Amino acid sequence: MAEPTPTPIVLHHGLFGFGNFKLGPVAVSYFRGVDRALAERGHPLIVPRVHPTGSIERRAGRLKAVIERESAARGLDGRRVVVVAHSMGGLDARHMVTHLGMARRVAAIVTVSTPHRGSSYADWCLTHLCERLGAFKVTDLLGLDVSAVNDLTRDACARFNAATPDAAGVRYYSVAAARPRHRVAPVFYHSHGVVTANEGENDGLVSVASAQWGECLGTWAADHLHVIGRRLAPELLEPVTGDIAPYYLRAMDRLAADGVVEP
Repeated sequence: MAEPTPTPIVLHHGLFGFGNFKLGPVAVSYFRGVDRALAERGHPLIVPRVHPTGSIERRAGRLKAVIERESAARGLDGRRVVVVAHSMGGLDARHMVTHLGMARRVAAIVTVSTPHRGSSYADWCLTHLCERLGAFKVTDLLGLDVSAVNDLTRDACARFNAATPDAAGVRYYSVAAARPRHRVAPVFYHSHGVVTANEGENDGLVSVASAQWGECLGTWAADHLHVIGRRLAPELLEPVTGDIAPYYLRAMDRLAADGVVEP
């Protein structure tokens, strides 16, 4: 009898993210190195591309469509998938499962640095950039959808959580991440300070407290980009986290031990 194919995994990007694509001969992936590590274990991968700054509802609808289309095209119909989602992508996945009838298709959601309770930096951006400086007026004139800014505030996520209970039969796992300010990528220096003042330890954008949902698989010593394989912070003088792909493999080992994925 043939060995069962390992469980299909959906790698879903976050805010400002993208799916895999090629730039000439160069392949670019959002989950850098993680996709390759999972594929080498035999997991069929689905890598969606949704609106980078759209609302949770808009992104979740597209996520569902891609999973259904790719499953049908690749003979994966009838297989339940595991959705591994970074940042805002975790909220998309939760919305999809609860509100779009996908609990039958999803065995588990693993969120990585997802702001389940919102981010105080989204609050800061809404107040200082959008309301005071009128950024929304500019994006409206240009016809740009930046609904994500509203959806990621702490008040908006509180409403989202109240309206989006966990779906029966789906396992929920989460990973948090944190680093001190001097060890995050420079692009996060300001946001790290804002989130620290309001929520405590964080990865530069999302606090540990906000990232925890369901069964927490731990807090990785990484910033918000390092958790997807993009190491932009210096790691020369202190113990390093290094390649993040083995962390994902250990997470899949946990899911296999729980009977959620076929190894």
